[in-house]
Amino acid sequence: MKHIRNFSIIAHIDHGKSTLADRLIQYTHLVEDRQFRDQILDNMDIERERGITIKSQTVDLPYVGKDGVEYELNLIDTPGHVDFSYEVSRALASCEGVLLLVDAAQGVEAQTLGNLYAAMEHNLVIIPVINKIDLPVANIEGVKNEIDQELGLDSDLAILCSAKEGIGIEDIFHAVIERVPAPTGDAEKPLSALIFDAHYDPFRGTIVSCRIFDGTVKPGDMIRLMYNGTTYKVEEVGVFRLPREPKKELTAGMVGYIIAGIKTVSDTRVGDTITLDNNPIAEALPGFIEVKPVVFSSIYPIASDDYPSLVEALEKYKLNDAALVYQKDSSAALGQGFRCGFLGLLHLEIVQERLEREFDQSIIMTAPSVQYRFFLNDSSVVEVDNPLYYPDPAKIRKSEEPFIKASILVPERYVGVVMKLCMERRGVNSHLSYPAPGRVEITFDLPLAEVIFDFYDKLKSVTQGYGSFDYEIIDYRESNLVKLDILVNGEKVDALSILVHHDNARERSLRVCEKLREEIPKQQFKIAIQGAIGGKIIARSTISAFRKDVTAKCYGGDISRKRKLLEKQKKGKKRMRMVGNVEIPQSAFLAALKTDDE
Repeated sequence: MKHIRNFSIIAHIDHGKSTLADRLIQYTHLVEDRQFRDQILDNMDIERERGITIKSQTVDLPYVGKDGVEYELNLIDTPGHVDFSYEVSRALASCEGVLLLVDAAQGVEAQTLGNLYAAMEHNLVIIPVINKIDLPVANIEGVKNEIDQELGLDSDLAILCSAKEGIGIEDIFHAVIERVPAPTGDAEKPLSALIFDAHYDPFRGTIVSCRIFDGTVKPGDMIRLMYNGTTYKVEEVGVFRLPREPKKELTAGMVGYIIAGIKTVSDTRVGDTITLDNNPIAEALPGFIEVKPVVFSSIYPIASDDYPSLVEALEKYKLNDAALVYQKDSSAALGQGFRCGFLGLLHLEIVQERLEREFDQSIIMTAPSVQYRFFLNDSSVVEVDNPLYYPDPAKIRKSEEPFIKASILVPERYVGVVMKLCMERRGVNSHLSYPAPGRVEITFDLPLAEVIFDFYDKLKSVTQGYGSFDYEIIDYRESNLVKLDILVNGEKVDALSILVHHDNARERSLRVCEKLREEIPKQQFKIAIQGAIGGKIIARSTISAFRKDVTAKCYGGDISRKRKLLEKQKKGKKRMRMVGNVEIPQSAFLAALKTDDE
């Protein structure tokens, strides 16, 4: 066990985490140069295109130290986005140390701080690494100063490296061996293993990634998952080289995989404890929580005939992504579909993109919403994530919505525009701190509903790309919420209903009415598009009718002849409007869901 080291790399988005992992793998000759590709641990096309890690990976690196001993270094890669912060916390719980990566040009950013605090909570050894030192704009002294001031770490111990050029890689290996403690545990005790990830293999079922804290597991053992109490027979155990490498057993301190004929990823839970069925441990390992979705949206097929293939696609997708929650839903305008729950807006985008790419689905998604709480007069509490289930306003005593604590790091010159943006989004309790000269950390309490739309994009544009953003959900707070209905030709369109704060309702409905006016084609009669709260109309725009010039044949004579013809036309248009049905094209729904700048 003293020759094992379990460590992770944590960093802000785009600070070079995947590139450093690539260099570490190449340095230990796990993969031949001709088979190597950049971002080798990122398997999905979306990860490679966007340069983000969505699904964490693990790799076992064999390395011969200065003392001539071969060490087994387990690199547990973590996702880099705030949506997946729980998975990151479980991966960190499986380690003894972390490499905290800081970009030599960008310096310390919001998620660098967030990840540092997460590592400190688990009492991990933190090794600061300054990456991208080969860049012409690298400011190594400035970044060292930030590591001292902002992170409170000793910058003299920071390792200088360039993952792209392969500079300083050996120093990183030596630091991991010397500074990260070997794992502790007792192979004679009952088995306790922490699940930190799981992925689906179509031939073997679910492959569970776990860290063994105590005990031993080998093929033929009966294991029990403590959260749901299910038992399985172990078929294979092993470690993650780039292809999986089977072993006779996994013992205390090791990181590896277990294959036990588990049908779907949903049967396992990240953070759950594995123990032996015939010799279980008394209580599960600490830190497990049930991950709850925070953003909700409905998915519908663009053509109703595609519904069966959407059902099949979601079932297959769910095999690989246990965080996605969905149930059947239907809409008068869009037909049969599903109401889905996501971990955040990035998770929603990934699900949408993967369904379209990997499963060839043409889908439409309704406006994302969050889960609101309504306290009714009869003392009951209703949780609503779909505007269709908004309770009767007469029965509501008070309503609450989820709030987040947003931490935004920006250069000093952008403080004004960021404060303005947060105020527009109903931000409260602002606090400024100056971690380093020229840099400001702004914290705000913001309603989650205001952030899920386009807050991150807006922040990037107002700060010209220099702003970085991290958040955590804190609590529910009282808020004046109303249901905004959109009426087309007097008919309510349920797919466009949204729950909004009362103060934003008029502005939001004006925007949607204007968008729909541009998208819905003209009819033979006038179409009124209205935004309403209950029975009160708060916004309106009108699509004018196609008109035939009925007075063209009147080239003289009394004006009353023209008036008579126009009156006759007006009556016909009125009658047509009573029976006329307005077909709303899919493009109109998409336009209404997009934000004002798009």
